[in-house]
Amino acid sequence: MEKEVNTSLTQNIFRILLALFMVFAGISHLTFNRIDFQAQVPDWVPLSKDLVVILSGVVEIALGLILLFWKKQRVTIGWALAIFFILVFPGNVAQYLDGKDAFGALNSDTARLIRLLFQPVLIAWALSSSGAWRSWRNSKK
Repeated sequence: MEKEVNTSLTQNIFRILLALFMVFAGISHLTFNRIDFQAQVPDWVPLSKDLVVILSGVVEIALGLILLFWKKQRVTIGWALAIFFILVFPGNVAQYLDGKDAFGALNSDTARLIRLLFQPVLIAWALSSSGAWRSWRNSKK
């Protein structure tokens, strides 16, 4: 059983913002940004691009809702979300390497490259706001 980790007000605000961002992103995968997200699915993935976008959208919604509401599992969800961000990173790299435009704003190599730099920020955000990083550090003492 996971030990509950106390988080600060700032961490909780950032956790809530991340959770809402994940739910919004997941909904956008299933609706108005569905085609744009397909541009991120690398050609080597052996599934239909649409299926990958739908599944990743469902996972994003689930992770966001769990991060928002399931207090006793926040550390685990923080790690799961960080791993999710790592797993989708090859899609962002493929989009950059293939020069695929998306979302209106990702229409140049520079914009797509800058976007790659934000993936570590999302990983750190998930680990910090959920208390996962602090829990891991405390376990090493």
